[in-house]
Amino acid sequence: MQTTMLSLFRFDRTSDRLWVLGQMGLAPFQMPRAKGLQFWKLCGTGTGEGFTPRPNWGVWAILTVWDSPAAAQAASRMAPFSHWAARASESYTLRLAPLSARGQWAGQSPFSPSATAPSQAASQGPIAALTRASVKLGHALQFWGRVPDISAKIGQDPAVLFKIGIGEVPLLHQVTFSVWPDATSMAAFARRGAHAEAIRAVRDNGWFAEELYARFQVLGTEGRWHGQDPIARHLIQEAA
Repeated sequence: MQTTMLSLFRFDRTSDRLWVLGQMGLAPFQMPRAKGLQFWKLCGTGTGEGFTPRPNWGVWAILTVWDSPAAAQAASRMAPFSHWAARASESYTLRLAPLSARGQWAGQSPFSPSATAPSQAASQGPIAALTRASVKLGHALQFWGRVPDISAKIGQDPAVLFKIGIGEVPLLHQVTFSVWPDATSMAAFARRGAHAEAIRAVRDNGWFAEELYARFQVLGTEGRWHGQDPIARHLIQEAA
C-alpha cells in the first residue's frame, strides 16, 4: 500500500535556521538513495493557516511518497529525516494513505489510492486534505487578493484539527494541508463561503497553470507540534 508522509521541522535558534538552509541544498543528493521512495518535495512553509505569501523561516517540510508502509517507517532512521529531527526544536510527521487524487504535481500524479482503499465518505478517522497549485504569474495578484481570506477561515473553523501552508516557490507554487475529524466536516467547509467562491474564481478565470487535489486517511503520527500531538486523540478514539 502506498504511504505518504508529511514531515515538519521547527528550528527556533538562528544558527539552526541557517544550518537547515544549507541542508536544503544537500537533501536532493540524499533523498534518491532511499529505498522505496516514489516522489518527494522539499518545502518551506508560510506564516498563515494555508496559502500565504509570507514565508516562515523557522519551519520546513519534507513531503514523501513511499511504495509501502515499511519503506516509509524506515525513512525516519535515514538522512535527511534523522539529521533534521536531531537538530530541530520540534518535529512532527503524519503518515497518510491516499483515498482520492486528481490533477498533477510537476507533471506527475504522485498519489495512487489502493484498489482496496475505502471511499472518502466511508473512511474511518481523521481525513487530510491537500491542495497544490501552480499559480500563473499573470494572475498572482488576483490569487493573493482572494486566498488569505480562505486561509484565515481554515484557522478559525472549530472542526479543523491541524493546518499548515507549505510551498516549493514562494508566491507561485503553494500547498495547503489540513486535517479534519471526518469527511463530513471537511466537505462542509469546502462548500461554504470564501472557499467555494475562490474555487469558482479559479475555474472561471484560469488562475492555475497546474493543480492537484488529494484526500488521505490519517494512519498515524509521530512527534509533537506546538508541544502536543493535535491528532493522536482522534486516532485513539477511532481505534477504541
